[in-house]
Amino acid sequence: MIFKKILSYLSFKKQEGSKGNFNLRVMHGMNRISILIFFIAIIFIILRNCAK
Repeated sequence: MIFKKILSYLSFKKQEGSKGNFNLRVMHGMNRISILIFFIAIIFIILRNCAK
């Protein structure tokens, strides 16, 4: 359930009723990038610890 919400947020298709201005769209874009970098870092840490 929570993963479905995260994936729907990270998708770059236009959300229903999202008629925000430019600043709001940029903020959501930056949030998506930071979430993706966070998940990449978590995967990297897990893989690095498993290799030891």
